[in-house]
Amino acid sequence: MSVQAKWLNKVKWDEHGLVPVIAQELGSNDVLMFAWMNREALAKTVESGEAVYWSRSRKKLWHKGEESGHIQKVHEVRLDCDGDVILLKVEQLGRIACHTGRHSCFFQKFEGSVKNGDWATVEPVMKNPESIYK
Repeated sequence: MSVQAKWLNKVKWDEHGLVPVIAQELGSNDVLMFAWMNREALAKTVESGEAVYWSRSRKKLWHKGEESGHIQKVHEVRLDCDGDVILLKVEQLGRIACHTGRHSCFFQKFEGSVKNGDWATVEPVMKNPESIYK
């Protein structure tokens, strides 16, 4: 699908044709996840009203929730001041955004000092990932 739309040309795509995307929960403003989109993913997101990303590891489009059912309903699509980052305001169905079964992918918090610090898990697993993904 080759999408040629004027509004897509305002996005500053990187050398791989991608733009970083932040998914933020509507209402709570929790940052749920970070991903990438290409032109087709962004166009499909706008067209369908559900988040579609580009999987760099699988080299294909990825409709968020296609396996887990944890779809992101998109309420707003915003472009930052430099035109190089997309912010999606989403309703996270099932309240789980992370493949680890947590609400947010940002569940690890740095605690301590530079010399004695470490990452602490600060959000619980809401559902065992083995029961989500087949």
